[in-house]
Amino acid sequence: MENLLSFLVNYGTVTTTYMEPTEKIIIVGLIIWSLAWKGVAMWKAAHRDEKKWFIALFAINTIGILEILYLYVFSRDKKEQTIISNQ
Repeated sequence: MENLLSFLVNYGTVTTTYMEPTEKIIIVGLIIWSLAWKGVAMWKAAHRDEKKWFIALFAINTIGILEILYLYVFSRDKKEQTIISNQ
């Protein structure tokens, strides 16, 4: 167990030591972007009682792509989809 903990601690310091400040900013920005979309999509899936979508959104990490698709394509009501298709 100590070896695993030591590896994780050392791996984290090695990767962050060799990163440029702009790379760190980009990674933090991507994390915030992903968490924001994931939170909104999971909230909507939970309120719509869509357990399979909730689990998929929780488990799959796509930097917000799956979450955006869920919010704007898959979670639309049938009424909204027919109105849009009739226009």
